[in-house]
Amino acid sequence: MKVTGVLPLFLPICRRLWPGRLASVSVTLVKATALEAAILAGHVLLYPTGLTQERRQADLPVPSGAARLPVPTGPPVVLLHGFIDNRSVFVLLRRSLAQHGRQRVESLNYSPLTCDIRTAAELLGRHVEEICERTGSAQVDIVGHSLGGLIARYYAQCLGGDARVRTVVTLGTPHSGTRAVPLANAHPIVRQMRPDSPVIEELAGPAPGCRTRFVSFWSDLDSVMAPLEAACVDHPDLEAHNIRVSGIGHLALPVHPAVAAGIREALDSESAMKRQEGGGLTVA
Repeated sequence: MKVTGVLPLFLPICRRLWPGRLASVSVTLVKATALEAAILAGHVLLYPTGLTQERRQADLPVPSGAARLPVPTGPPVVLLHGFIDNRSVFVLLRRSLAQHGRQRVESLNYSPLTCDIRTAAELLGRHVEEICERTGSAQVDIVGHSLGGLIARYYAQCLGGDARVRTVVTLGTPHSGTRAVPLANAHPIVRQMRPDSPVIEELAGPAPGCRTRFVSFWSDLDSVMAPLEAACVDHPDLEAHNIRVSGIGHLALPVHPAVAAGIREALDSESAMKRQEGGGLTVA
């Protein structure tokens, strides 16, 4: 579904011709646009708080005699932000994961000057090795927003990261490349996210035996994806599940509580994730 800037000019006429559906679409679009604007404003305020890498804190010992609450036994979760962003985008998602028992959650920053997805994926691999060594875990799960998901996929699929990464969850990631915002081609990493780029061609190539499971959340109102289905993982060699999210845009994917609940299910239970995939998520 693509909505252009001329739609409001024709809205009164179109409502007469097709009143029910178009009115519903316009209301959903207005709500999603307002939410995107609010999230953008909030993120601008929070952005300075995420400029530096977060502190690594050792697990606190449990006092003797204290009751232990049941928590998920999954691996550490690594959060990876998108283009020209930082870890502050995951404030709400991180809180949601922690409230539901995921205590080992780490947000990574890569430099805003990063100009190559392959280089960023190599850096991610070094971070993952350090996390595994520090926590004693053999694997991690990765949640990546937009470009962060593409970096995570490249690491798992092309650099042998599937030995360390159990699940990659992507949020609005251009897996097959996006044609949105043509003027952004001046930046080399944006050119790598185009459908005909060598990086996208590498990801489309054979990946026999890749052990990482991929879960992609894609939105029907994502203005950064052109076409919208570019955010789906479509590869014969990969175990991939695509979950459609209806009613929100690109910036809301790592923020919305319904998506956070979907991410928790995707990480905690494959069967729950498959049920979710069949029906998608409607958050409008």
